[in-house]
Amino acid sequence: MNKKRQAIWDKSGGKCWYCGCDLPEKGWHADHFEPIQRNWWDGTCQHPERDTEENKVPACASCNLNKHSMPLESWRKIIQGYVFSLNRDSTQYRLAKRYGLIQETDMKVTFWFEENGY
Repeated sequence: MNKKRQAIWDKSGGKCWYCGCDLPEKGWHADHFEPIQRNWWDGTCQHPERDTEENKVPACASCNLNKHSMPLESWRKIIQGYVFSLNRDSTQYRLAKRYGLIQETDMKVTFWFEENGY
């Protein structure tokens, strides 16, 4: 791992900044905590000043791809709405809930870095 990636990894000791899972040595993402909102057509970005090592945090592929280019609070709202969407759209989810395999909570979405004082 090069020094820049190692410094990003070290910010969390190899944990995903968002969900807290253990990151593999290869395959983890360096996420822009404050999104740069890249324009994939011409390579420019809306906030080039945010494209710094200080603004990058380690993330698992799943969290980084799901967060996309959203600000943190927008992403939190999206995650918080997943239970509603599952109840509305997924027969399998509703059936699993009916049989007691799923118990819903009203917990607020809290990210790993928040729980760990970052």
